[in-house]
Amino acid sequence: MGGGKMVISLDFELYWGVTDSKSIDAYQSNILGVQSVIPKLLYLFDQYQIKATFAIVGFLFCHNKKELLEHLPKTLPKYKNKKLSPYINHVDKMKDDDLTRAYYFAPELIQRIKNHSQHEIATHTFSHYYCLEAGQQATDFFYDLEAALKIASEYQVNITSIVFPRNQYNRTYLNLCEELGIQCYRGNPKHWIYQADINKTFLWIKKGIRLLDHYLNITGHHCYERIRSKHDSIKNIQASRFLRPYTPSLSWIESIRLKRILSSMTHAAKNNLTFHLWWHPHNFGIHQEANFKFLESILKHYQYLNVTYQFSSCTMAECARSQQ
Repeated sequence: MGGGKMVISLDFELYWGVTDSKSIDAYQSNILGVQSVIPKLLYLFDQYQIKATFAIVGFLFCHNKKELLEHLPKTLPKYKNKKLSPYINHVDKMKDDDLTRAYYFAPELIQRIKNHSQHEIATHTFSHYYCLEAGQQATDFFYDLEAALKIASEYQVNITSIVFPRNQYNRTYLNLCEELGIQCYRGNPKHWIYQADINKTFLWIKKGIRLLDHYLNITGHHCYERIRSKHDSIKNIQASRFLRPYTPSLSWIESIRLKRILSSMTHAAKNNLTFHLWWHPHNFGIHQEANFKFLESILKHYQYLNVTYQFSSCTMAECARSQQ
């Protein structure tokens, strides 16, 4: 049977996604590069008739620190690891200049996405919230998500999909999402190396296997017909593959990385399955020529599969509706 669906989701977070792991100086080029990455993505998606889901951190809707402070949730998470809180050493010490705003806010880019109505705007929580970290409470998450939905509504955006930061979630948080009208989320691939885990014991082993899995089919295609669960009222639009950014030292095996993705897409198209590819716009912030050349190869293959097997592009929300 032919057919199948391709879902693309992008975690749009700017510096908020890496405040605990990278300094501004170290990651500046990636973050500032997003200003040109988003328009290029929109152009390429138009060219190949791609629908995408942009999961956006709520902070990005703000124009400046003053506006952010006016939209704070009722309670803030008290992470045991203080480095995880964007409110400490970031929001509280933020300057108000053009460069700072480029690191933390993106209302103009969000408006550009919104102007391309085929795409979906989803939430990546208000503050890039970590659901499984010690110290935070479920009520903090509820108010964080409530704040994300409220600021999006000021842009006339009705959000029904969520991508959890660091892919951290559990049943409690899914229930709260449903309470607030969220209908689907991006789950993790069904393999132990892709499960969100704050236990660092096997972290480097998992990272090593994940790296190999980008080039060799170690864990499977992770395509699916429908993800059924006991919690089926909120749909799991499961991730299939993270689109790793270009790495100069691994450029000699780029063709193998590409083949891994294209073969999974073909498998989905031929078997009427869903293939879900995701990444962050800042992953393309540097080495843009190489990254966009790689992406265009993927989209050209999508175009071939669309004509040959009726493989179609859809957003997370559309995929969820098709599962009802």
